[in-house]
Amino acid sequence: MKSILLVEDDPFAVDIYTKKLKEAGFSVEIAQDGVEALKKIKEKKPDLLILDIVLPNVEGWELLKEIKANLDLKDLKVVILSNLGQKADVEKGIELGAIKYFIKAHYTPTQVVEEVKKILK
Repeated sequence: MKSILLVEDDPFAVDIYTKKLKEAGFSVEIAQDGVEALKKIKEKKPDLLILDIVLPNVEGWELLKEIKANLDLKDLKVVILSNLGQKADVEKGIELGAIKYFIKAHYTPTQVVEEVKKILK
């Protein structure tokens, strides 16, 4: 079973994405900020990180930079799922090493799960 770490601080989004991902057969861990996420990434070594950008304590950009700078973690697949939808934000996410950038308003949770399945197959 592929494991996913969902880094998201919105309880509603956590609830809906966790449910959809588990229904699709993934094991899901949750982190509500970048500090907790980094700890769980090192402990659990997930197959995929779904990362929000606007987070308490350590924002998604900083977490992504830290992951890609760490030799043990740099190969972790990261997908950004954010409300930040400016072209510059999307480009920054890809430049920093995310493999996909989903703008929450443009994708339903079901569509995001379908994309995740493609990435992890």
